Amino acid sequence: MLVGTNSIHIMNHGIRSVVVGLAVMTMATITVIPFASGAEFFEGKTIRIVSGGGAGGGLDAYSRIVARHIGKHIQGNPTVIVQNMPGAGSMIAANHVYRAAAPDGLTIGNFIGTVLFGQLLGRPGIEFDARHFEYVGVPVKFGNVCAFTKRSGVTSMEKWMASTKPVKVGATGPGAGIFDVPKILADALALPVQVISGYKSIGDIRLAAESGEVDGICGVGWESLKPIWAKALETGDAVVVLQMLPQADPELPNVPLAINFAKSESARQLIKVGTQDTGALLFVYALPPGTPKERVRVLRRAFQDTLKDPVLLAEANKAKLDINPLGGAEVERLVNSLFSLNPAVVTKLKEILKDPVK
Repeated sequence: MLVGTNSIHIMNHGIRSVVVGLAVMTMATITVIPFASGAEFFEGKTIRIVSGGGAGGGLDAYSRIVARHIGKHIQGNPTVIVQNMPGAGSMIAANHVYRAAAPDGLTIGNFIGTVLFGQLLGRPGIEFDARHFEYVGVPVKFGNVCAFTKRSGVTSMEKWMASTKPVKVGATGPGAGIFDVPKILADALALPVQVISGYKSIGDIRLAAESGEVDGICGVGWESLKPIWAKALETGDAVVVLQMLPQADPELPNVPLAINFAKSESARQLIKVGTQDTGALLFVYALPPGTPKERVRVLRRAFQDTLKDPVLLAEANKAKLDINPLGGAEVERLVNSLFSLNPAVVTKLKEILKDPVK
């Protein structure tokens, strides 16, 4: 059979179309592979949560409850373990995750968010850039509060503001909320405060307050304070007089907000950044820089699903662990906002929070 020139042209065009179509299909297949491997990658693997707190502490408690449940929310059901790496206010853990951990999605750091704040202030020992972590989320947004013993006489903000002598608050050391927050409040609100540092834990500060060595504690999360000082708070021997939240905690409807006492925009900025935002970022979960984006998405989604899991919520309720999460994207936004602050505010924070030993 004779085939005309036009027929040959049509056949060649058809062959080219098939070849191009196959090439497009091949490229599409190649493009899909990383996305599939992001979810399937975790099958048979072990994920390690590096906790910057010691065994039995707040960081450890949240890491362990997350570890018990998150595996079932990740395709492939990986094993999840907790490795404690305490020290330097969880800076050691943050440095390790940033510098030493492989960026493969199998190491999740859990550290105190104030260590990120420390980078902004130029504190020594930091070997990371907070803007380059891949954030997974936060299980609970802490609302910082100030509480004092009844015997101290500081049972309201009016009495604190009218005090003729500095009100003594116990603290661990620079970088901890219970050290930084009272110093920020003293400057922003002209409150009479004396920070007594060197205590090892919130429990030790509670004992010091009950013995009269200090008047109370300031800059501790309400979620942490209420189980530790439950009896005294119930009897009225300890009183919460101030909270550092944008809106009142439902459990503390009559306790005033610190930001409402600010008399200038500068004071409001100091309170927002130094007491509100740091409370929201207190228990951060993050991946090393360079972790594949699809694995980041898988772990962010799994983290959120885990914190909605009815079994986890029942367990958390029994253990008196509050669940009030922030997603990874929101954590990232908050961290980045720290580094876009007005330089004058940063300079003021550095001045307020400088290490007194130096």
